[in-house]
Amino acid sequence: MAPQPTPAAAWATLRAGNARFVAGTMEHPSQSADRRTELSEEQQPFAVIFGCSDSRVAAEIVFDQGLGDLFVVRTAGHVLDTTVVGSIEYGVDLLDAPLVVVLAHDRCGAVAAATAALTTGELPRGFVRAIVDRVIPSIVGLGVGGIGGIGALDAETLGREHTRHTVQMLQSYSAGLSEAIAAGRCAIVGVEYTLADGRVSLIESVGDIGV
Repeated sequence: MAPQPTPAAAWATLRAGNARFVAGTMEHPSQSADRRTELSEEQQPFAVIFGCSDSRVAAEIVFDQGLGDLFVVRTAGHVLDTTVVGSIEYGVDLLDAPLVVVLAHDRCGAVAAATAALTTGELPRGFVRAIVDRVIPSIVGLGVGGIGGIGALDAETLGREHTRHTVQMLQSYSAGLSEAIAAGRCAIVGVEYTLADGRVSLIESVGDIGV
């Protein structure tokens, strides 16, 4: 296996892949029979992607990557719990991935449900409520002191704040990630995927990604 890229180089690779996806010129790398054989004994993903479970936001497609390139963790609304943090730490600490990406998207149902819970008191049934409960802390502060509170804020603002909060929580919750960032071995970025055009935009970053 080759040495891992720097966090900045890993981010540049993802940006280039997304540009190909947006332009419709995908290369579909790392998908050959030889690649399958190469990966049968060992994996070395260059990025950990923590994204929403939304069926329209598949990381390998969005970033035009293939087998063994990305270590992907997904939950509805990209909400964190201990197993998610542990999975991300696995990608960084054991697989030596130099970049963690929080992959959010516009029109997120989890953010909309959290907004409804705060503004109307309506909560979803069953364990779906656990997802909403984990989104609420990301956005509740935005409505404090504002005219109209949360209900006066647009969905894009709320979604981006949830993304920023997720990045900050990852850094603060995980000693391993914080140490890797401080040492320059890893960085975390929060990005938003736009469903209509497929473009990924940078929202938040921690560590050196070269921008």
